[in-house]
Amino acid sequence: MERLIVLDTETTGIEPSEGHRIIEIGCTEIIGRQIIENSEYHQYIQPERLVGDSQRIHGIKDSFLKGKPKFEEIAEEFLEYIEGATLVIHNAPFDLGFLNHELQLMGVDQRIEDNCMIKDTLEISKQQRPGTMHNLDALCRRFEVDSSARTVHGALLDAQILAQVYLAMTGGQSTLFNENAGNNKQQNSEDSIIRVDSNRDKIKIIMANKTELEAHNTYFEKT
Repeated sequence: MERLIVLDTETTGIEPSEGHRIIEIGCTEIIGRQIIENSEYHQYIQPERLVGDSQRIHGIKDSFLKGKPKFEEIAEEFLEYIEGATLVIHNAPFDLGFLNHELQLMGVDQRIEDNCMIKDTLEISKQQRPGTMHNLDALCRRFEVDSSARTVHGALLDAQILAQVYLAMTGGQSTLFNENAGNNKQQNSEDSIIRVDSNRDKIKIIMANKTELEAHNTYFEKT
């Protein structure tokens, strides 16, 4: 049975090439399309730099991160947790870019995607409904997932919400082809089946006459 790990990170900025680092990792597990609530991974990380303007996004202060472990100190347990799983990430290149950068800083050449399959919910959403909004808040509205607790970005909370969104967006064809499918409760009931009227007039059958039958039988003999 496929093991899915829904993953999210919070960072000090948007570009690891500019020295920005991970400050939080949050993961939740899905097995057999069931969210396993007691099998989460959550860790705050000391980035060895100030969080700067990113604090307004995630609300995490430098003082809070003081004394938290560095990425290299939690890397082994994190990699063991996700090993062999399929990772579900919204805008996967962003999170993978930061995670792989952290590994590179440790001198590890191996990338996360070398050991894990990746499912990007941003790309799934674009394929399902091109031309619409695809951020997590928009997906929560589309699939009626409660995100009221999301006053700021948080890796674990966002992973928990994304897990519900992923299950909803991959739950069936109704979300792919019918915008109002969820509001039509009788869509698959017997009452919605269009049946042929049993009282309709019988089809008139006209038989071929003798001359037409002879013409049919000798047609290929003439060619």
